Amino acid sequence: MVARLAREPGADARPWPPARVPDPLADDDFQLALACCYELSYRGFAGVDDRWEWDPSLLGFRLELEREFEAAIRDAVGPIERPFGPEGPSRRLVAMSEDDDGPSLSRFLAREASLDQFREFAIHRSIYTLKEADPHSFVIPRLEGAAKAALVEIQADEYGGGDADRMHATIFGRTLRSLGLSDTYGAYLDAVPGTTLATVNLVSLFGLHRRLRGAAMGHLALFELTSAVPNRRYGNGLRRLGMSEDATHYYDEHVEADSVHDMIAAYDLVGAMVRDDQSLGDEILFGALALGWVESAFAQQLMQAWRDGRSSLRGDPLRVAN
Repeated sequence: MVARLAREPGADARPWPPARVPDPLADDDFQLALACCYELSYRGFAGVDDRWEWDPSLLGFRLELEREFEAAIRDAVGPIERPFGPEGPSRRLVAMSEDDDGPSLSRFLAREASLDQFREFAIHRSIYTLKEADPHSFVIPRLEGAAKAALVEIQADEYGGGDADRMHATIFGRTLRSLGLSDTYGAYLDAVPGTTLATVNLVSLFGLHRRLRGAAMGHLALFELTSAVPNRRYGNGLRRLGMSEDATHYYDEHVEADSVHDMIAAYDLVGAMVRDDQSLGDEILFGALALGWVESAFAQQLMQAWRDGRSSLRGDPLRVAN
């Protein structure tokens, strides 16, 4: 795939390879291929023709990857419990956010993690956070009324309220530099495993398909509902390690911002969507459950690697340091 993208669209008439793998949720090459397809709708790649974004053959290949990925995540999540009324999804999202039974990566980073482990964590998160909010913004023109207004209110804060220096992606760049890492967009794409890429590919899948707008907003709502406490722990972990405010600012900012965004997302955004169209309830809850599943798999992968005394990254971790 990478070799083909380096050429002009249409220059290679051979069929794309089969998209099926035994475990699409964890397979490194599968998730990397899907991430490369999606990146063409974000900032693209140096040396890759922008026309690839809408090339019919590549879109066909992406569709096959997406079918496998979506089927696997729906199977992992399982059926959605029903029935529920107009306020049911919002209440259920809040209840899900209070379920703290998963592996607590944030507690480990707060209390025990070494600086190198924190650096690895930041590398993993850089794949999404350097484009933070962008996948959910694809949904803005697909909503209307109160739901659209609520989403724009959240996204405006994510983008710094018009101040580029306050954009959350920009602030996270300072965290990366403080940790001695590169803040270049996509610098670590080939250093992270499939379980990490799946967390980003999931929200890209949701954001790029109108039929999945409910899932995208369920994903966003649970993301906001479960953000403040872990981010407080991340900031405390960095302070424990003697890091400066440049390193902790991103996490401290999210403690404050997401304490406001959570109720906006759960009630003003998701609540308005279900009041307008109750058929979206299932997909809203699916998006939230899918987020929980991929984040749990991500945390388990990191924690297992660290328990085994090895890096959670692909290859030599020193190779990916700036």
